[in-house]
Amino acid sequence: MVSTEGAPTEVLAVSPIDAEQAEAVWPLSIEAGWNQNAADWRFMLAAGRGYGCTGTDGRWQASSLVLPLGQKLAWISMVLVTKDRRRGGVGTGLLKRCIDEVRAAGAVAGLDATELGRPIYLPLGFHDLYRISRWHLDRVPQAKAPPPGITVRSVELADLPRLATYDRPLSGMERPTILAHLAMRQRGLASVAETPSGKIAGFVLGREGRVATSLGPVVADSEAIALALTAHAMASATLPFIIDVPDAHLDIKAWLEAAGAVSPRGYMRMTLGDAKGLDDPSHVFALAGPELG
Repeated sequence: MVSTEGAPTEVLAVSPIDAEQAEAVWPLSIEAGWNQNAADWRFMLAAGRGYGCTGTDGRWQASSLVLPLGQKLAWISMVLVTKDRRRGGVGTGLLKRCIDEVRAAGAVAGLDATELGRPIYLPLGFHDLYRISRWHLDRVPQAKAPPPGITVRSVELADLPRLATYDRPLSGMERPTILAHLAMRQRGLASVAETPSGKIAGFVLGREGRVATSLGPVVADSEAIALALTAHAMASATLPFIIDVPDAHLDIKAWLEAAGAVSPRGYMRMTLGDAKGLDDPSHVFALAGPELG
């Protein structure tokens, strides 16, 4: 996510990045080859706090984001630096600014680290929680029926408070705004699983991306329900797909591999401090993405 330190060639002033500047900062994602589109940036900057640096030409040279996930947890992401500004300490400086802000609020900082980023975070005090694989898929996998007694239907507006209540203890995050945004943004991908009594047993959300449809989060009572939800969403989605799955979920891995999915990239979920429930992915079968937690 950020590069190693080098000798800075120029001191760049740090400025807030507002939601209105989403289109201007989006090229940082494009240069890095990431999947965010302008709508992602617009939402993240409105829901969180963005900081970055511009060059003399006014273009954004670096970015960072703090996304609150309740009073006790904040997600750090989108630490991006243009190629000609890397190895100058810009990214690390923005990262430390984000960490200071989270600490000042009395919260725990979380992030998903790439293999290159993890060696930078460890000396700063971050510790590993669990590994994640990003799967790329160019065709729809085999359909998966829900377990007996479980029904899958589209998410409705009235479901949103219940989704947030269901999600909180299982994901370890307080993210009603994120869940509502994703559910309403791509309603064709948003589904909920229910028991015969109408109790929520899982849900899947997703969004369109710059180069692929991103599926997640997927939170469920069991892996069988998660598979049914994910298959249901993929049947309605535009190819290709990406999905970030904790490595602990072997059935989902086998199902994706059987459809020809490949995983060229992985992440390590990390925190600076202890966040209750965040270290247990047993009910989190796909993430919202490293930018959203």
